[in-house]
Amino acid sequence: MSGMLEGKKVLVTGVLDRRSIAFSAARLAGEQGAEVVLSGFGRAKSLTERTAKKLDPTPEVLELDVNKPEDIEAVAKSIEKKWGELDGIVHAIAFAPDDALGGNFMNTEWPSVATAVQTSAYSLKALAGGLSHLMKPGSSVVGLDFDAQVAWPAYDWMGVAKAAFESTARYVARDLGEKGIRVNLVSAGPVKTLAAKGISGFESIEGEWADQAPLGWSANDPEPVGRAIVSLLSDWWPATTGEIIHVDGGFHAMGTRIR
Repeated sequence: MSGMLEGKKVLVTGVLDRRSIAFSAARLAGEQGAEVVLSGFGRAKSLTERTAKKLDPTPEVLELDVNKPEDIEAVAKSIEKKWGELDGIVHAIAFAPDDALGGNFMNTEWPSVATAVQTSAYSLKALAGGLSHLMKPGSSVVGLDFDAQVAWPAYDWMGVAKAAFESTARYVARDLGEKGIRVNLVSAGPVKTLAAKGISGFESIEGEWADQAPLGWSANDPEPVGRAIVSLLSDWWPATTGEIIHVDGGFHAMGTRIR
């Protein structure tokens, strides 16, 4: 199947390097006919700009710190000037300070928790709300999730933030549904991204995943997740919103859990 996103305009956040799930989504979206812009901010924006050159055509990279309303407003104006409308958003943004990860759950203070929740959960509402006036019925917002049903080793307050993210997605889906905008999440298995490398103890999650997932799992291959994101951006899910699609080799459905 080709041309699933023909003529669509899509904003992809969270591209750092070619290992990023967001990079896979951006590459596949372009291959399926979409016009793509990326976003980055601060010192990390240079990584995004370098990685953007690996895409053909090279997409524009917009400055976007989702915790700054003025950045969201500026991105909306840039997209309106460039395209006049927006068909899809890929939300692949999450961050928690070091003291909120790695087994320090009971010692983490509120300022670090607040940063994790604002950046990783509230940002979905902020971004979708700030750009929704550019989106027509049939448009799609897709967020990148990690299963928040259980407590994971080392994931700590990011796990709490992801639980908030999942709930936020349902409420955003409710309120944007009247505009015909779909909001769904893709819950991915562990992938060895640059962000994941920064989580102390991440290897205890991804190390046993392939053995417990019925279909197996490669933490080095983000493309299955990218394909799901592109599918949800397309017109092939016209009546699905507020949903979490698991792309994890089936791990979530099994009774075993990593301890």
